[in-house]
Amino acid sequence: MTSTLEAPAKVTTPPIPGRWLGLFAILTATLMNLLDASIVNVALPVIQRELGGSYATMQWIAAGYTLVLAVGLLTGGRLGDMYGRRRMLLGGAAGFVIASLACAAAWSPETLIAGRMLQAAFGAVMVPQCFGLIRDLFPGPEQAKAWGLFGPSIGLATILGPIVAGLLIKADPAGTGWRSIFLINLPLGLFALLAGARALPRTAGNRSAKLDLVGVVIAGTGMGLLVYPLVQGRELGWPAWIWAVLGASVIVLAGFVFHQRRRSASGRTPLVELSVFARRSYASGVVFVIAFSIAIIGFSLALGFLLQLGLRHTPIGASLAMAPWAVGAFVGSAAGAMAPKLGRKTLHIGLAVMAAGIAGAYAVFQISGVELGAWHLALPLLVSGAGMGMIFVPLFDIIMGEIQDHEVGSASGALESVQQLSAALGVAILGTVFFDRFTAPGAPDANALAATGQVTLIALVLTVAAFAIGFLLPKNARQTH
Repeated sequence: MTSTLEAPAKVTTPPIPGRWLGLFAILTATLMNLLDASIVNVALPVIQRELGGSYATMQWIAAGYTLVLAVGLLTGGRLGDMYGRRRMLLGGAAGFVIASLACAAAWSPETLIAGRMLQAAFGAVMVPQCFGLIRDLFPGPEQAKAWGLFGPSIGLATILGPIVAGLLIKADPAGTGWRSIFLINLPLGLFALLAGARALPRTAGNRSAKLDLVGVVIAGTGMGLLVYPLVQGRELGWPAWIWAVLGASVIVLAGFVFHQRRRSASGRTPLVELSVFARRSYASGVVFVIAFSIAIIGFSLALGFLLQLGLRHTPIGASLAMAPWAVGAFVGSAAGAMAPKLGRKTLHIGLAVMAAGIAGAYAVFQISGVELGAWHLALPLLVSGAGMGMIFVPLFDIIMGEIQDHEVGSASGALESVQQLSAALGVAILGTVFFDRFTAPGAPDANALAATGQVTLIALVLTVAAFAIGFLLPKNARQTH
């Protein structure tokens, strides 16, 4: 007979069958998005030679993706809540593969830009489901193992794009050339779809929530009006109407803020909970992300242009020259494990190391001149990559350190959107700085070197600015996982 005073048996959640297969489906979907955010950077000169187009067109092929992704991320997570995360991830992955095929079949710069934007639209549906699905698959102690695999995978995929592009173009599978950088998404997408359909858990969703489509249109219009003149202004000679468009972006984005306040006041769910910006730590974090993202995107883009447009390296040559940056970032990401102990000190250490590497690269440009070789860049790129990698892993959790539980969803979505918009601004602003100097009278190699030097100095200033802003962030990371 059992005594009524016995302690009740501990209830444990049984492991979900196929959970690791589901995790690899999620990782593959994430990998596709992260690769395509940067994979074109090395391929841009080759694409331009085949399809034609201006230097501004090259910027649009890169910036169009991150711009549309920034807009789509404002509502992508909400779609998963409404229609089920599994359904949205699989639908987004299928659309992403179709859009990748459209990119591979592009016959003009305009069709490639359109395909890239379509990719980003489906990516914005696919990616926000990943975090929630991992929690659904791993409700128990194994969740820590899942996040332990997911975090480094994101860090590695983020910087692998240029290397993968160089290798694919060099391999030239079936004579596809640069188009192979988009065709690689076919096997990746097929695996994500088959594995996801088999292993991802079904969720019903809550269709009672309403999407703020008006807010999405206003935000998208404002972001587009901001990026367009920064990309096209140099090529058009900076006419007065370009400055008017830039000014209009401020008005439209202010209108977005007004619309969100009005929607909150009426009791409807806004795209962004503006209350989070009242917290100095979060508002400072947004500025930090802008400075940091523009610095790394602009520096990497200019370096790729220098190696190919200026020094006439092949795509694989440029990829190998930039490989130390990727290696450093992967090694540096391991320092993210120190975040719970060091908090924001991790960011400051990473920024100091990153600044030292960028300064070292600038010194190499000045000393080596047009005789610059890949071996000259190896050490500064390894150092700057290591510093950058230290920042990637703990950044969001530190910025979110003082955000309340009910604000987490909106605050993280807005932060991801700002990060993608900043990437587009990095291409637009620092790409324009590069081409303004590169197209001046003179030898292409000397002009490219001078242009990259200017961009590198700007990236260094932005890194130092991020270091100062870091003191306004919370001292400790938010333990979201």
